[in-house]
Amino acid sequence: MITLDEFSRLHHAITLLGMSGVGKTMLSKELRKTANWFHYSADYRIGTRYLAEDIVDNIKFKIMQMEDPFVANLLRSDSIYIHHNITVENLDPVSTFLGMYGDSNQGGLDKKTFLQRQSLYRDAEIGSMQEVDRFINKSWEIYRCERFINDASGSLCEICDPEDAEDPVLTALSDHTLILYIQSDPRSEEDLKRRAKTDPKPLFYHPTFIAPVLDGKPDNGLGIDPLDFARPLFPELLAFRKPRYATMAERLGFTIGVSDLFFTGASDTTIPDSDQFMENIYQVIIAEAAKSEAAGERLERYIEICKRRADLRQDAPVTAQEIV
Repeated sequence: MITLDEFSRLHHAITLLGMSGVGKTMLSKELRKTANWFHYSADYRIGTRYLAEDIVDNIKFKIMQMEDPFVANLLRSDSIYIHHNITVENLDPVSTFLGMYGDSNQGGLDKKTFLQRQSLYRDAEIGSMQEVDRFINKSWEIYRCERFINDASGSLCEICDPEDAEDPVLTALSDHTLILYIQSDPRSEEDLKRRAKTDPKPLFYHPTFIAPVLDGKPDNGLGIDPLDFARPLFPELLAFRKPRYATMAERLGFTIGVSDLFFTGASDTTIPDSDQFMENIYQVIIAEAAKSEAAGERLERYIEICKRRADLRQDAPVTAQEIV
């Protein structure tokens, strides 16, 4: 069996799976900052590549609705330039574009627009996940990052079919990364629910989840407070997603409890550094592999993927960047 030291020295590529707010981005940023992991943020890629034009068009539309002739003429004559300022730390433009169903007078979207944006986001997230292998290669070729963390969206389990052995998203991820499900516990779930109640955010919902909720609601959203509409959905969404996460991890990856990954004290949470992260997931993966033949085969397959990746990098020709 592979030792901790051998495991730590692999050229890792890990996909973090779990509910929005469970700590995926917090951990990814820490790994990037302290140990030169390449942080691939799904929502950042979605906003800057797949929905960039839609986001800017929506901003322009909102500005034109203000009916200010001065600003309108500047936009029409291309005298001013409007662009979003999406960063890994600020993904608000993606959220505001996705929006919430409800009364437009309260910032909501009518049913048709809401569902159109849900569909656009789904397609964008699928595209971002199918690009992971390309970015694993880019992270090495450009930045010489040996290790890669895929900070997947909380809705990853809803843009694929966890039961389908040939699902294109899951195939793209399992062929190149270790899928690690960060499983919430009762305490962390209560924290997630509390945050969702006090500060609900726009989210992607699987069509089979959201369709019954929208059924019977006015098409124009008139009289529906978007925040009041969204607040009660999160606990149900959590229950909807949990078995999908579990199936993905059981079939294709590994599961680590949030308390085994982070140290959660009475008032704060300690984020593991790279060495501690390696040790935490190593202990869990080795334990799973010892109990399950299938898990052991997944581990061996992942180790071979990492070794092959390292060999290819070792044999790659020197680039112009390296010469400079």
